[in-house]
Amino acid sequence: MEYDTNDFKPQQVQKISELVYRAAGINLNQNKEALVRARLMKRLRTLGIRRVADYLDLIENDRGGEEIGCLIDVMTTNKTSFFREMEHFSFLRDTVLPQLTAARLRFWSAACSSGEEPYTLAIVLREHLPGMEGRDVRILATDISRCVLDKARQAVYPQTVVQETPLAQYRKYFVRLQHGRSGSVRVAPEAQRMVHLAYLNLMEPWPMRGGFQVIFCRNVMIYFDRPTQQTLIQRFWDVLDDGGYLFVGHSEGLSAIKHRFRYVRPAVYRK
Repeated sequence: MEYDTNDFKPQQVQKISELVYRAAGINLNQNKEALVRARLMKRLRTLGIRRVADYLDLIENDRGGEEIGCLIDVMTTNKTSFFREMEHFSFLRDTVLPQLTAARLRFWSAACSSGEEPYTLAIVLREHLPGMEGRDVRILATDISRCVLDKARQAVYPQTVVQETPLAQYRKYFVRLQHGRSGSVRVAPEAQRMVHLAYLNLMEPWPMRGGFQVIFCRNVMIYFDRPTQQTLIQRFWDVLDDGGYLFVGHSEGLSAIKHRFRYVRPAVYRK
């Protein structure tokens, strides 16, 4: 199918940018017009739609919101892997987990993408949380994109995606698929069971009221403008227990944002 790049009118690109900002708080400013065009074309090819006007019609008639989630997915960089930014998981293992003595523990992977982060959390908890089997431990994993949530629910990944997983954990928590998806692995059921995957737009009201000891929201706020970041950080404060930890991406320090968190180490904050 041929695509006419002249069909991408500036006002249409602006319309797409406004839709994404209203839906998810993601700021696609004028400096990112080329990115918007390139990634929008990618989405049109996937859907077999030739004209931007037809795609805008699809968005406007998308009552369930599924397509806007897929558009947001395309417009953002879902670069993720198991044990990404390993320093965070080492700190969680060595410092945070020994402090958590309650029988009921709740972790949140906000913007979990295709599931690598929450499943990594599950592996770390199963391996290093004292008394794990006798405690009520759950991981909430949310994302605005139903497309990536579907991938996370399958819990199947190319072997190349799990290459940073320590060898002992790899052998224990990944099952190699032999039929149909050779070269792929599936997360073991005991890790999958700890993770509850759910759709959530961080810009909308949250159904949960609190009770989290640890929140991971990494490499997400780089897409938000300052007011949106400010609001989101305050909302994380509200749902964290006293003494709870917030992990952000290493490029997302809170130094330019007003907040009440105590700095612990790069990209780690405590209430």
